[in-house]
Amino acid sequence: MKTSKISLVAVLALSLTLGLAASSWARPGGGMGGGMGGGMGCGMMGAMNLTPEQAGKFFDLKEKFHNDTAAARKQMMVKHAELAALWKAEKPDQAAINAKQKEINALRDQMQEKRTTFQLEARKISPELAQGFGRGKRGGMGRGMGPGPMGPGGPGAGAPAPTAPAK
Repeated sequence: MKTSKISLVAVLALSLTLGLAASSWARPGGGMGGGMGGGMGCGMMGAMNLTPEQAGKFFDLKEKFHNDTAAARKQMMVKHAELAALWKAEKPDQAAINAKQKEINALRDQMQEKRTTFQLEARKISPELAQGFGRGKRGGMGRGMGPGPMGPGGPGAGAPAPTAPAK
């Protein structure tokens, strides 16, 4: 009886640990709002010395951007799933794949235009906000759509680019 209680506790502890580990991998994006790459988390906001009024305006701007891009983000996810299905066909149709890729690129262009507008509006709130939007800096909207529901190794992730052999 005592052995079965210990076994039950061990199984529950293992299940809890695995469940928490899986949920941490499934978390999209990160930062405040998630979704688009890294996001700007609370720590980043605090480091900027924004006034309460500026922080409120920036929050509202981010919410507006998030809402304005919701449909395009949904379409992008659907188009990527459609593209993945085209690639999984026994004999992939190059014309269909190229057409679907053009649709994805058009959506990406729309998103980029909205992102640029968002960044310029954020700069009006505080020039300090624009510093987080550069490439390689943590806190901007990030690159691409983030890991998404398929995880970090989802469709399109592929293998890393080959490197030149050492001589």
